[in-house]
Amino acid sequence: MGAPNARDGLVTIYAPPGATIPKTKFQLKVAKIRGVESRGMLCSESELNLSDESEGIIELENKEKEIGKSYFKSKSEKAIDIAITPNRADCLGIRGIARDLSSTGIGKLIPLKKKKINQSIKHLIKISISKETNQGCLAFGSCYIKNITNKESPDWLKNKLLALGLKPISAVVDITNYVMFDLNRPLHAYDADKIDKEIIVRNSKEGEEFEALDNKKYKLKKGMCVIADKSSVLGLGGIVGGTKTSTEITTKNVLLESAYFLPRSIRKTARELTLNTDAKYRFERGIDPNSVIEGLEIATELILRICGGQASKFIVAGKNSQKGKTINFEIKNFENLIGIAISVNEAQKILTSLGFKCKKGKKNLKVEVPSWRPDINEVVDLIEELIRIKGFKNIKLIEPERKRKNETLNFRQKLFHLSQRLLASKGYLETVTWSFTDSKIDKQFSKGEKDIAILNPISSDLDVLRRSILSNLAIYLKKNQDRGYEDLSLFEIGPVFFGKNPGEQQIVIGALKSGKVGRKSWIDKERNIDIFDIKSDAMKTLIEFGIQEQNLYVSENSKQCYHPGRSGSITFKSEKGPLLAYFGEIHPAIIKKLDLKEPNVYGLEIFINNIPEPNKKIRQTKKSFQASDYQKSERDFAFIIDKSFKVGLLEKLIKEVDENIIQKVVTFDIFEGESIPRDKKSVAINVTLQAADRTLSEKDLDQISKKIIEVVQNKTGAIIRS
Repeated sequence: MGAPNARDGLVTIYAPPGATIPKTKFQLKVAKIRGVESRGMLCSESELNLSDESEGIIELENKEKEIGKSYFKSKSEKAIDIAITPNRADCLGIRGIARDLSSTGIGKLIPLKKKKINQSIKHLIKISISKETNQGCLAFGSCYIKNITNKESPDWLKNKLLALGLKPISAVVDITNYVMFDLNRPLHAYDADKIDKEIIVRNSKEGEEFEALDNKKYKLKKGMCVIADKSSVLGLGGIVGGTKTSTEITTKNVLLESAYFLPRSIRKTARELTLNTDAKYRFERGIDPNSVIEGLEIATELILRICGGQASKFIVAGKNSQKGKTINFEIKNFENLIGIAISVNEAQKILTSLGFKCKKGKKNLKVEVPSWRPDINEVVDLIEELIRIKGFKNIKLIEPERKRKNETLNFRQKLFHLSQRLLASKGYLETVTWSFTDSKIDKQFSKGEKDIAILNPISSDLDVLRRSILSNLAIYLKKNQDRGYEDLSLFEIGPVFFGKNPGEQQIVIGALKSGKVGRKSWIDKERNIDIFDIKSDAMKTLIEFGIQEQNLYVSENSKQCYHPGRSGSITFKSEKGPLLAYFGEIHPAIIKKLDLKEPNVYGLEIFINNIPEPNKKIRQTKKSFQASDYQKSERDFAFIIDKSFKVGLLEKLIKEVDENIIQKVVTFDIFEGESIPRDKKSVAINVTLQAADRTLSEKDLDQISKKIIEVVQNKTGAIIRS
């Protein structure tokens, strides 16, 4: 059907083929309609998103001279998209943004001009705020306006709303939206004739229902802030109004609301009902509590000017205004925090331009915070405002001095990371496992010790805190063996526990080595890993920790989880010194219990907490290699000594005879039986002799040899074998 107002001589808006209709996003094409070729269309306001009017095409008055020109400007207006942080609710209004811009020197803030309003009639609707726990409304201001003529908004108002992305509805609704976006002051207009006797701001009752302006019905929970009359709920305070009292083109009498709702009440209700509106967005961030009357003044004046009518005096139920905060600002605090100076006069100028009231002293300002800035509470907040306007670019860049007084890591932390590198360099792969383990496995490595049970384990096979670092390593060694992997070397660094109380734990390096050496070598003959491989790894690691080799005391003392004849321990300096490590073959009974496919398994444990801290850094304690330019000599000695005497101790005694000349001491044979008494053994030792400053003469060699024999005989009772 054609438009009812189409006629000859009418000036309207024509959309040619190729144009896109804003409302439907439909692109026009040349087509036949009822057998007649159509080339474009004449548009209604609704189709161009100018209003809801769709009954006829647009009638343009006094536009005859502009026929043939584009109705919309060929160049769109420049728009700035601003993201407002939650603390700056004042900038959710255009005036708040303008205030900030003018403070930085961009334009000048135009003061609000209050126009005199004729308020001659009586306010006909009673307003009350119920006194309840957790009441969400502090103030409810209102104005009764009668005999209005609600109509389509004038072009200037429609254009402003369209620029904001809003759709014009009617003059009364458009005015409330305009004030909200201009001053960050949400308002609501009720059709006063639809209100049952009075307005009551109260908490909702469980199960109450109302239909909102989005045409959805909401079932309310107890304690939500609602606007109600004598018979029903009219809207959710500060969030959305209801259809029952909504204004229409035919509305004659209006109740204008300007209220203040607590942010926490708005947030809670909106979250529970999954509602999001422009009013809610502002109230939950905190609008100006002292803008109740200001909002009523501007909106009432606009309604009277555009729609006519008579207005009542303003009535405010609850608190009319709130007292502002005052902060004593010592100007030196700015430089202390920011690093650059600011004068009292400059600080006063900036704060005043932002709406703060300042009383100036010699070196301080007494600052009254405006009610629209709930985010300003302390001196640091004022400093932030000052540097924000003054400009962060004015802060000088000062490169920090690269002086480190204290070490980044302490000695134990350094050992932890050094351990990872040392074990990895010896061919071990690092594992990272839980501090929990299987109690059945843990018992094998910690016999005689009490379980540390977990009350709520994450799984049935992780039911205790590990008492040995080898527990989880053994589990994962078996898993890898079962998958066909051979010749495995695994290590882990982590805590083991000896009690359930805080601090009853220690950091331990644990390692397991299994299989063969040189299994796939083309030149070396393969052999089983043995006790000397694992002992060497333990000794080398301790030496690399900065402990001198002569301070490592090796004994046959061991734990129950190791083979009693193929294991040992390393202590510091003496047999009774701090325990540094265990090493050896894992006990055959444990190998059998775990059903390991490769039974040749050796392990070590190094106790990081017992490693002595050197006076110097570890890298400084390491001796640099020094080659002597002089010839070395070797001498062999064979001693008959008590069978119980440890060979390692014998080597240590010989080395200490003269550490400057005796470079190396190696045992190459131990013999028992035949001509050797039953309680004795023969130990053959090779000694390498070399001086750093001269070639040793035959006399020097004889003297050092005699001294070695004397020391061994005097301290051990051994005799030289002929």
